[in-house]
Amino acid sequence: MSAQILDGKTVSEHLKDEIRARIAKHIANGQRAPHLVAVIVGNNGASETYVASKERNSKSVGMDSTVLRFPETMTEAELLAEIERLNSDLSIDGFIVQLPLPKHIDAQKVTFAIKPEKDVDGFHPYNTGLMLKGIDTLLPATPYGILLMLEYYKIETSGKNCVVIGRSDIVGKPMAALMSRNAYPGNCTVTMCHSKTNNLEFYTKNADILVVASGIPEMVKGDIIKPGAVVIDVGITRVDDASNPKGYSIKGDVHFESAAAVASYITPVPGGVGLMTIAGLLQNTLKAYETKK
Repeated sequence: MSAQILDGKTVSEHLKDEIRARIAKHIANGQRAPHLVAVIVGNNGASETYVASKERNSKSVGMDSTVLRFPETMTEAELLAEIERLNSDLSIDGFIVQLPLPKHIDAQKVTFAIKPEKDVDGFHPYNTGLMLKGIDTLLPATPYGILLMLEYYKIETSGKNCVVIGRSDIVGKPMAALMSRNAYPGNCTVTMCHSKTNNLEFYTKNADILVVASGIPEMVKGDIIKPGAVVIDVGITRVDDASNPKGYSIKGDVHFESAAAVASYITPVPGGVGLMTIAGLLQNTLKAYETKK
């Protein structure tokens, strides 16, 4: 068996075409373009890469995009004041504060300060609560992107065993909630595994759909995957690699070659879930804009 690739580039381009068409319609009707703002504090290299990609993609669909860069020395009070300004600016439909933040700033306090209707990352507890109740809201961008990918490829989810490895607030917990909801994609029987799970292999070998968001490069090998499983790799880690001109390689949480030999579908890294996260963010921004209209 050789797995079919769940190609983030194909799906995200398809979704961006749809978003571009909807935005063009709004502008043709005399409305302004949706406006997405990204806030970045300090100079984390990975954060800069993510933010540049978000800016490039939002502009490519016709959105206004602004990046606000602040020094590492910015205080928590100054950042909260900036968030308050963005909350009350009617020309801004959604904004994100790029994580991680410097250690002296409380990320939870920052997340709570963002207006739920502008929270296009989908991290605010108000939006989390609506999601758990099955009420339409802004979903966390990465799990949302994964749902959009499953939908595009028409992957059957109803009645399937879904195992999620990782219990972060950003991916693991919302992914488990969304895959068990009474909707498509969803209606799975979900098991959440994590660093304290005993006999991980027992769960992965019974998973029809395996979502890996552990943050540990190549921890899941093909020998612990059920033949024919759908494998979603959320991980993305820079690993030192002297043979690569850049000095590093990008690795997922799944060992791709061995997993692809037994899975029915698999996401590559890069080129899989990362692109879908940005698609989810763009969908959320358009939704925030259209809801306000």
